[in-house]
Amino acid sequence: MEIDKAITECDDRRLKTKYSNAIYVIQRTLALYSIEEVAFSFNGGKDSTVLLHLLRAGYFLHKGEKSCSNGDVKDFPIRTIYFESPSAFPEINSFTYDTATTYGLQLDIIRSDFKSGLEALLNAKPIKAIFLGVRMGDPTAVGQEQFSPSSLGWPPFMRVNPILDWSYRDVWAFLLTCKIPYCSLYDQGYTSIGSIYDTVPNALLCINKSSGSKKVFRPAYLLSDGRLERAGRVKKLPLSVSGHNPAVINGLDNVDLHKSSLLTASAIAVGDEILFGTVEDQIGPSLCRKLHSFGWLVSQTAVVRNDIDSVAEEVERRQSTDDMVFIYGGVGPLHSDVTTAGVAKAFGVRLAPDEEFEEYLRHLIGDQCTGDRNEVLRCREISQLAYGLVVFFFFISWWLISAYCVPINFFILHILLCQSLHGTNLILFLFFFPSQMALLPEGITELLHHEKLIVPLIKCKNVIILTATNALELDEEWNCLIELMRSDDVLLMMQSFVSKHLTTNLTDVEIAQPLSKLCLEFPDLYIGCHRKSRTEPLILYFKGKDKDRIESAVEALNKKFCPGAFIEINSS
Repeated sequence: MEIDKAITECDDRRLKTKYSNAIYVIQRTLALYSIEEVAFSFNGGKDSTVLLHLLRAGYFLHKGEKSCSNGDVKDFPIRTIYFESPSAFPEINSFTYDTATTYGLQLDIIRSDFKSGLEALLNAKPIKAIFLGVRMGDPTAVGQEQFSPSSLGWPPFMRVNPILDWSYRDVWAFLLTCKIPYCSLYDQGYTSIGSIYDTVPNALLCINKSSGSKKVFRPAYLLSDGRLERAGRVKKLPLSVSGHNPAVINGLDNVDLHKSSLLTASAIAVGDEILFGTVEDQIGPSLCRKLHSFGWLVSQTAVVRNDIDSVAEEVERRQSTDDMVFIYGGVGPLHSDVTTAGVAKAFGVRLAPDEEFEEYLRHLIGDQCTGDRNEVLRCREISQLAYGLVVFFFFISWWLISAYCVPINFFILHILLCQSLHGTNLILFLFFFPSQMALLPEGITELLHHEKLIVPLIKCKNVIILTATNALELDEEWNCLIELMRSDDVLLMMQSFVSKHLTTNLTDVEIAQPLSKLCLEFPDLYIGCHRKSRTEPLILYFKGKDKDRIESAVEALNKKFCPGAFIEINSS
């Protein structure tokens, strides 16, 4: 087989590993399902082109026909599904039909929408598994593994993702090494192809950027940073940070805010455990105090569920109205860690593997972790087999006791049972942690490294993703963040707030109307009040950046009541 021969003879060790792992997934699938029960979804793009040729190689290797030549591929038996869309590029359609002719593909053309078309096909054919060219970072890849059942509400089938862990660089290394034909659009600067309505050449590949002449682009395989693969996808962006309109607070309009040099920030906590009341949020109040000490106004704090859409909606709303957004919680390899996916969705980008970050995490965890998903599958199989044997032995022992009164130490059996399950989980954690953590929002992510930080902070435009889990960890991250960002003038040290606190025994009814009028008289100040309990005196506070204005406001309040009605308790 020409594909297998080309990979075997190349010097790219990484590509060889990726190829070997993908072939393993394909052969495993062909061992589990008959040829009639598998299908392949092809869309003419680079990823599905890679998968097509991996399937060709995998099928012939599975059949033990490594000696097949290019001329022996006319009987490729795996059914191929092509969803033809009126918004597809003509070059995509032409390439698809040419490919089908060249390699003898059994093409099932579906012209309806994806879901109903797939449902009709599965009702008509005995298909149980479909090969997909999904890679980590694709919008549909969230939560998927190399073998993943279809989502709830979809026709039942097994999604098989042989190239799930391939990067942009891996895709092009395979196509170029094996000299595989691909769609001509990729030579015109397109790096990720959608429809004719949302796809343009990647500006990062533009050779002549002058407005007068026709733009010329380099081929897609020359894109140096694979994280910017989807930079050519046209999307509607929210208002820029520099052009946003801050909310009116206490009657203070945009001009006044600008004159007061007021920058706003918001804090978002991600965690069902906070909403359930299981744990108390320590980070939010501490973060507000730190921002306040820097002269920043915290416009809002929020707690959202461990849900991608909930995170995305809140981030999108806050990042378009605040100068900075800080988000914490939900960062890690667990199923509930959805923060990075939510941030990516808020900005309209996908999650993409960051090889630098992944290597950093592997170094952090140690040599035990390889992160190879196919090795994970093998380890999982071995672990589950061991666990199954222990369970089998447990029930045999129980039967021996019941039937023949044979003495068995059930304490030892219980320990073996628990250790087997624990070992399986530990192996899977060590394998999956780096790959899961290394998925970052594509094209907008900056890693903030500091020698005192175990894990880098993640900055996505004006959103900072914190990894702290308590106030002490936040202190360390904050100090490092200040050092890192002062040089970039991102987290500016603004004029500090000053404040004055008063206490009074007046009732809420007595003070309500005068306070409302005072807020109108001093819209540049933040005037509030609270009680520690219903039986304790009312505490009033005045906050602002002009000490004289605060003194004037306090004097104006005193004039509205009898002398001695208010007592100053502290000021800063």
